[in-house]
Amino acid sequence: MHERSVVPGLPALVFAALTGTMAMMAYVAVVGPVVRLLGLAEWHAGLSVTAAGVLWMLSARRWGSLSDRIGRKRVLLIALAAYVLIYVAMAVFVDAALARPPALWLSVLVLVGTRALVGLFYAAVPPTAAALVADGAAPGQRASAMAKLGTANALGMVVGPAAAGWIAYHQLSLTLYIAALLPLLSLAAIAWRLPPDAPVRTAVKGPRARLGWTDARLRLPILAVFAAMVSVTIAQVTVGFFAIDRLHLSPADGARAAGLALTAVGVGLILAQVLVMKLVGVPPRRWIALGALVSGIGFASVALVDARWELLLAYAVAAFGMGFVFPSFQALAADSVQAHEQGAAAGTVASVQGLGMVIGPMLGTLLYQWRPSAPYLLVGALLLVLSVAAVRHRDGAMA
Repeated sequence: MHERSVVPGLPALVFAALTGTMAMMAYVAVVGPVVRLLGLAEWHAGLSVTAAGVLWMLSARRWGSLSDRIGRKRVLLIALAAYVLIYVAMAVFVDAALARPPALWLSVLVLVGTRALVGLFYAAVPPTAAALVADGAAPGQRASAMAKLGTANALGMVVGPAAAGWIAYHQLSLTLYIAALLPLLSLAAIAWRLPPDAPVRTAVKGPRARLGWTDARLRLPILAVFAAMVSVTIAQVTVGFFAIDRLHLSPADGARAAGLALTAVGVGLILAQVLVMKLVGVPPRRWIALGALVSGIGFASVALVDARWELLLAYAVAAFGMGFVFPSFQALAADSVQAHEQGAAAGTVASVQGLGMVIGPMLGTLLYQWRPSAPYLLVGALLLVLSVAAVRHRDGAMA
């Protein structure tokens, strides 16, 4: 199957996923130095990231449903245009603030507010892109195209922080200006390469039941995305502390080890999703069952780590398994609902993704304070439950 002919505009969607993730992750890479230079506290940086996750969680489902009503391309253009404007406003403020620091309350308000709005509008991109793939690809063949989007996201997670760190070394404020340029390029690609589409719901007559979080058809995809995001965010937020405490590294060496571990995560995700792209006929639930088991073993093994190479290996194995899970829960959600529900289903899954982004860091740090190995053992157990649930799940494509 050649997704380019099945899903019109797929390269533009992949490009938007890559550049959008790079822009999101560039902020994470520079927010620490910005906060320090503006005289803010560390928790202000955490608050800005959490605020983005909360608005993502609250808005993703509505964006997906809106794309069902007014069309996918229109939603993407609206969201990306707002994303660009907000990111530029944030970059201009930070540039001016670094030259002449304003009142602390104003810095906090702008950083948290702009980052939250970035989360609000970028939340439209993943569910709408997933719905577009579901519109064009046949049931049972969607995981391969979803994996292309997932690979772009994983590559953005690796390249974004690395490029931001290199640019910030030369000029901190320039990083945010360049990051603001990335969604502008995405906007141009979507406007140019994505063909117009009609609202999906106009072809459906009669009353329709509203798709909810408790819909039985979405139970496994929702469990999968929640378990995956909680696991990934716990691993991200604790790896730096773990490297310092368990491996007895200095803060600088611990940060370097954490960066290498997260790079290994990106590589593992990419390799796994390339495999998903190649093996088109494997049902999504089987990828979820296998991926959750492999990832659970990888994360749980971190509790036994005593050397830096062991940490990198454990994270790489965990990410390799997670690379099977991410495109598959999106494909499974698409296979489980009808054509006029694709946007709502993708948005529901994306909103649970935002919930995991909010809960994971808080849960991970609390458990880490109790016992450093506890977050990783919890993640291993959670992913084992997901694997068992996927094995027991019955395939049933509807669209």
